[in-house]
Amino acid sequence: MQIRSKALPQSFSLRREIQSFIAPAEGRGETSHPLLIFSVVALLALFAIVEIDLHSAQLQAIGLLSQGTGIDPVFLSP
Repeated sequence: MQIRSKALPQSFSLRREIQSFIAPAEGRGETSHPLLIFSVVALLALFAIVEIDLHSAQLQAIGLLSQGTGIDPVFLSP
């Protein structure tokens, strides 16, 4: 008597479910909604600004970020 594992059929079942979500969009050539693209770009820009702000001391140490010495004091806020 042979004992069969249930893991293999379940993995095939899971793969079929995932492919059913992916496959319909590939055939039709659909594009993403413009608002979704705008939101992703805005969030990535915000993330980049926060990361630069968090690591500004390290970026200054390696010379990628200036220390602000070349800014005219007229343009600085009071």
